Amino acid sequence: MLFSESPEDPFALGHAASAVFDDHGTVVGWSARAEELLGYTAKEAIGRAWRDVLLDARDRPAARSVVVDAVRTGGWFGVLPVRHRDGRRVELGVRARAVTRGGDGREWILVGAPAEEVIAWQRDRALLDGLYRRSPIGLVTYGPDRRVLRVNRAVEKASGVPAEAPVGRHPREFMVDEDAGPADERVRHVLETGEPLVFTEQSARARHDPGRERIVSVSAFRMEDPSGRVLGVAETIEDVTDRYRAQRRLALLNEASTRVGNSLDVMRTARELAEVAVDGLADHCSVDLLKPVTLGDEPPSGVSGPLLRVALAPPERRIPFHEGEVVPLLPESAQARCLAERRTILDRQLSLRPEWYAMDRRRIEVAAGLGVHSLIAVPLVARGRVLGVVSLWRSRHSEPFEDDDAAVAQEISSRAAVCIDNARRFTQQQSAALTLQRSLLPSAATDLPAVEVACRYLPASGEPGIGGDWFDVIPLSGARVALVVGDVVGHGIHAAASMGRLRAAVRTLASLDLEPDEVMARLDDLVSLLATELEANADGNGSAVEQVLGATCLYAVYDPVSRHCSLARAGHPAPLVATPDGEVTVLDPPAGPPLGLGGLPFETYDLDLPEGSLLALYTNGLLEARSGDIDAALDNLSACLARSTDPLDHTCHAAIDALLPVGHVPADDIALLIARTRVLPPENVASWQLPLEATAAARARELATAKLTEWGLEELAFTTELVASELVTNAYRYAQGPVTLRLIRTQCLICEVSDTSHTSPHLRRARSTDEGGRGLFLVAQLTERWGTRYTHAGKTVWTEQSLPTA
Repeated sequence: MLFSESPEDPFALGHAASAVFDDHGTVVGWSARAEELLGYTAKEAIGRAWRDVLLDARDRPAARSVVVDAVRTGGWFGVLPVRHRDGRRVELGVRARAVTRGGDGREWILVGAPAEEVIAWQRDRALLDGLYRRSPIGLVTYGPDRRVLRVNRAVEKASGVPAEAPVGRHPREFMVDEDAGPADERVRHVLETGEPLVFTEQSARARHDPGRERIVSVSAFRMEDPSGRVLGVAETIEDVTDRYRAQRRLALLNEASTRVGNSLDVMRTARELAEVAVDGLADHCSVDLLKPVTLGDEPPSGVSGPLLRVALAPPERRIPFHEGEVVPLLPESAQARCLAERRTILDRQLSLRPEWYAMDRRRIEVAAGLGVHSLIAVPLVARGRVLGVVSLWRSRHSEPFEDDDAAVAQEISSRAAVCIDNARRFTQQQSAALTLQRSLLPSAATDLPAVEVACRYLPASGEPGIGGDWFDVIPLSGARVALVVGDVVGHGIHAAASMGRLRAAVRTLASLDLEPDEVMARLDDLVSLLATELEANADGNGSAVEQVLGATCLYAVYDPVSRHCSLARAGHPAPLVATPDGEVTVLDPPAGPPLGLGGLPFETYDLDLPEGSLLALYTNGLLEARSGDIDAALDNLSACLARSTDPLDHTCHAAIDALLPVGHVPADDIALLIARTRVLPPENVASWQLPLEATAAARARELATAKLTEWGLEELAFTTELVASELVTNAYRYAQGPVTLRLIRTQCLICEVSDTSHTSPHLRRARSTDEGGRGLFLVAQLTERWGTRYTHAGKTVWTEQSLPTA
């Protein structure tokens, strides 16, 4: 076909020049367009040889080869240089074809157009042909009715569907419904608005293969003819599935770094790993850890012992083993091989086999309903130790795992393994600190003559770790009791160790029967010395020094005979007192500086407590547990103490429940010590003032014997007579002023002798030739305990004897 029907074709009828030659090369036809292009009129051209009209002498050899080819093939197409009437050369694109005219006559019809127009047209045709036949970029054209007109071979290759299959169909007929809707809406939008779309990514899963993920980048524009009539929409489609998956994997790795390991809890970290895996990599994920790991213990050097399922996402009842269950593995299972070889196992096409786990037949049948077909098993290895295994599955319509998926799973699992091991190590350290702390804390002492005691201790949990809070109940001489609460700065095992040091120091100082302010002063000196020692041995780590310095403490002494309470504090929160009538008071003793800081003296605060009063000592963690509002916390604590007649255990629990939100784990240790005061009945106490004269010892024996007979303790009369006599005699020899003898009957028999001297008696071993020096030795041998306490007025030497059994 010489003339094209396309109006844009240079060889279109009415646009191209034409000429007719006879078989001898004479021009017999000449069009107006030929006259326009070459300058010759029809009258000037017709009847002349075509060579004379069109060719220069220099172009005739080349023209001769063209003629030969045309004669041989019956036609020719190409670019031919011809001569214009004014002598210049004009290059034309020429089509030549032989036409038979009745009988043996033959004519040649030539159609020509400017060569640049022909070349441009051929380039455009080649481009269009390349887009449909050879382009790697997909091309789809839609008609005004949004039905497919044509697709190129790239679309055919990518989709696996013949190019003619989608022709004449809407997207919803060959794409899954979830993807067809957006695709059809995209075409409609371009058709109606004329706005082009550039690089819009969307899913394009084929209806015949819905499980195969396919992400395409689409650019679209509206097609119009020269008159503006809408012809349809053309879309270029690039398969970017690999790029999309790579981006998704990178995003998943980034997300895993922010979502996994946000806590120092082994179970929670494992659940975070499972949740991240199912969000972008797998349909199901389980995390199984060696049992010692879940307890914070060191994992065994080899893979031995049962695995415990600690995480499963999403929750699925058909999964053979659930959270908290032991997972037995057969040696041939992928998980067992993964653990033994310490490498990732990828099973692209997995059939549900018994060797997955040691499962019974029923569980195998239940699990088969999941449609699992692909598996990745990744070992959890951190610091050279195997912690467990992560299993990822894909089921039903999901595509099988690829090598890149296994690489991503291994990277996420490697990061998670370090987080899990960090959580395990923290759990181990926290458990050790808690064990140490609990071993240093006293058990609740409820059988004391001075007070009834209840206590609660809640260790901090989570990232801060165990703190250094402590409390103590210390029996003192004379039926008195010391109540202590303290708080060491910081958390962890060092804080627990520092707490143990301070508690031991307080007990030692309490045994000296010092006044509360004196106990605080000596404890302050001790902390300063200890901080200096720690600083010298710190090796650049000042945390231990910081934990000792700044510790707070409250020390209170209660006497059940006089109902007198004296206390002192070093930077510690003030105690609360609730009287039997329900009135609650926050005491305001001088605060004093925290221990080790110095600069201010400590002062003793004195008060008398009615029988049945509640004295509440606590650490700051109790007041800050809920919202940090100290005043509100004190109001809540006061309300609990106002019910002073309730059992102490109930009061303790009520106070904790009121100040600690339900299910909340405190960020700091909480120590609460509540004591209900007791008063010894007057009939259980006897006191006499004796003159400092030679008959004082004899008088002491008489009084002691009479009182013990009254109390029905005749069995102790001889021993008590001897003890009282020796102590009064010592006072007569070495002291001045009156002597006081006091007997107290509690769980034991207490004998006290007080004088105005501050000289301490000493126990010594007398030689056989000595006439004296055996008195205190006899006292020590005949009593359970003995000691000396000092007051502003002098000293008191006391002894304790066990009461005879009934």
